[in-house]
Amino acid sequence: MPPDPAPISAETKPARVIFVTGPSGAGRSTAINALEDLGFEAIDNMPLGLLPRLLEGPPLDRPMALGTDARNRDYSAVGLVAAFDRLAQTPGYAPDLLYLDCAADVLQRRYSETRRRHPLAPEADPAQGIAQELALLGPVRSHATVLIDTSALTPHDLRAEITRLFAPEGAGRLAITVTSFSYRRGLPTGADLVFDCRFLRNPHWDSALRPEDGRAQKVQDYIATDPRFAAFRDQVIDMANLLLPAFEAEGKSHLTIAFGCTGGQHRSVAMTEILSAHLAEAGWHVSKRHREVEQRRAEGTSTAPKGPEATRT
Repeated sequence: MPPDPAPISAETKPARVIFVTGPSGAGRSTAINALEDLGFEAIDNMPLGLLPRLLEGPPLDRPMALGTDARNRDYSAVGLVAAFDRLAQTPGYAPDLLYLDCAADVLQRRYSETRRRHPLAPEADPAQGIAQELALLGPVRSHATVLIDTSALTPHDLRAEITRLFAPEGAGRLAITVTSFSYRRGLPTGADLVFDCRFLRNPHWDSALRPEDGRAQKVQDYIATDPRFAAFRDQVIDMANLLLPAFEAEGKSHLTIAFGCTGGQHRSVAMTEILSAHLAEAGWHVSKRHREVEQRRAEGTSTAPKGPEATRT
């Protein structure tokens, strides 16, 4: 049985624990990943016998998602239902049993398209394993507190539904990183949107500005004298205003916007500062990074910035 939890004060919310299960191929991995992106501590393929040890100690500091199905070594439908019922009766916990359902013919088509073997019938037709698993999971399905039929859902649709149902207050928003870089050292890994700033007026050729970087107001003022700057800045901001809500609605959890220039010190840094400030003012969760400036600082070759250098807004 689960251990007695630590004392819960009247102000403490019950710890949320979601059991995620369903037939193989119904989208459990997608659901677990979506919950993890929402801030849940996610553990997939967890043996039920480890649940008591997992819940020992102080109260959970964040919600937990536990993925389990017929492939687990000590899995049983009766055992899963019993574990859920015990946790539901334990003070300090608020569990849900999420069952991802799917029609047998859709599951069979998915196995056919991916050419995977069914875990319950690895040497036989997947239809045999699907039928066996659906029969095994009958008691769990009837006990579910949340049931999502994924037969007609794409992975994006399922992520959106998980977000709608389980996003903690304040979670589920798109997290944005804006970064500057030098083309000499290559594009940042994982950049989603990349803008080339090398056409803008370059402060490198002004001896007074060369030691500075794009965080300094006088460097930004210098770049702003380029007749193409205002149109470029405005169109980048307009594009961000258009795309970010669409990415968030699709269920994307993180987006990286990168600005590049020759040395990664002036123009790209200035645009990173400008866009980050705009996004923060608009209410987005945004962090910023200046890759080359940070690298030079680590090597002891950079000049300390003259203005604020907060790296998170």
